[in-house]
Amino acid sequence: MFSKRLPWNAEPNAISRAVATHRAEGRRLLDLTESNPTRAGLVTAELEPLIDARALRYDPEPWGLAEARGAVCAYYGHAIRQERVMLTASTSEAYSYLMQLLCDPGDEILAPRPSYPLFEFLAGLQNVGVKQYPLYYHEGWWLDLDSLAERITQRTRAVVVVSPNNPTGHYLRNAEALAELCARHSLALICDEVFRDFALEAEPAVSTAASPLPCLTFTLSGLSKVCGLPQMKLAWTVLSGPAEVVDSAARRLELIADTYLSVSAPVQYAATRWLASRPEYVDATVGRTRANLGILREAGVSPLRVEAGWYACLRLPATRSEEDWMRALLEDEVLVQPGYFYDFESEPWAIVSLITPPETFREGLERLHACSLRNA
Repeated sequence: MFSKRLPWNAEPNAISRAVATHRAEGRRLLDLTESNPTRAGLVTAELEPLIDARALRYDPEPWGLAEARGAVCAYYGHAIRQERVMLTASTSEAYSYLMQLLCDPGDEILAPRPSYPLFEFLAGLQNVGVKQYPLYYHEGWWLDLDSLAERITQRTRAVVVVSPNNPTGHYLRNAEALAELCARHSLALICDEVFRDFALEAEPAVSTAASPLPCLTFTLSGLSKVCGLPQMKLAWTVLSGPAEVVDSAARRLELIADTYLSVSAPVQYAATRWLASRPEYVDATVGRTRANLGILREAGVSPLRVEAGWYACLRLPATRSEEDWMRALLEDEVLVQPGYFYDFESEPWAIVSLITPPETFREGLERLHACSLRNA
C-alpha cells in the first residue's frame, strides 16, 4: 500500500521509550540536548518585521523575492550575486531540490560520518542512495580525501560537507582540494554552513559561498541557525562554480522551485531586518557556548576539540554499552544524546548541546561526571 521510499522503522528506540517513561512519571530531567534556540532563552528577534502590507499582495517568484535575496547577499558582504541565491522554506527542502536536480533514482550522494542523521531520510524520499565517507579525529577532525575518493562510483552525483559539522564542530579545511576532486569526477559539492557564524576557536578557513571553486557548488544556510528562528522557515542556497554549469543548473533549479513556491511572503519581507539585527543574537549564542565549554572543563569532563557550532562530543568510559550509559544517566536525571544517533563508528559517546541554559548545563555535567566515575 505504501511507497518503498519509506522503508525505515518508525518505532521509537529503547532510549526514546525510556525517556518517555521518565517524563510520564513526572521525574525531573536535566536536558543537555536542548538545541532549540527559541527554548534556550537566546532569541533576540522581534515579530514586528512580519507586519508588512506588501505581504498581502501575491508576487510569485521561483527564486524568492528580490529584497530577501538581496538581504542574503548583504549577509555575505555582497560577495555573491543576487541572481545566484535561491530561497526555500528550509535547508531540508533545499537538499530535496538539489537531489531532484542532480540525481536519478538509484544514484548516490556522499555524506560525512559522523554527522547529523538527516541525509538518509531526505535521500530516501528522492529514491537516492547515501554512501558515507569517514571523518577522522587526531587533535581535531579531518576529512581524508583519499578515503572519500575511494567511495566515488559511476552513480555518485554529489558530495555533502557540513562546515562546521554537526556535532563534531570542525570547519572544512581543504575545500579547494575537495572541489578539484569533485570537478575531476563531474560531481557537485553541497556545503551546509548553517553553523558558520558560531566560531569558538577560529574563523572559517574558507566560505564556499563567497570563494570561487572549480566545481558546481551549492552553499546552504538559513534563519534557523543564523538568526535562531527555525519556526520562520526561510533558508537559502547560493550557486557558484564554473559559469556555464552554474547557468545550466540555475535554469533547472528555477523550474523545480517554480513547482513548489514554498516560502511565505511575510517571512521574506522580514528577512532584511532580521538578518541585519542578528549580531546581538550571534554574540549571545557564542557567549553561551563558550561559557558552557568552560563549565565542561570545570566539571572535569574533557570534550573533543570543537571549533564552532553548538555541540560537544564526550567520550564515556568503555565499561558498558552506549544504551546502558544512557539508562544510567537517566537514573541520575540527565539526558544526553548517544553517539550512534550521529553514526559514530565506536561507542560509548555522549553528545551535549552547548546552548543549554548554564544552570541546567552545570548541574547536568556534574552528575554526568559523577556517574562516569562510579561506572568507570
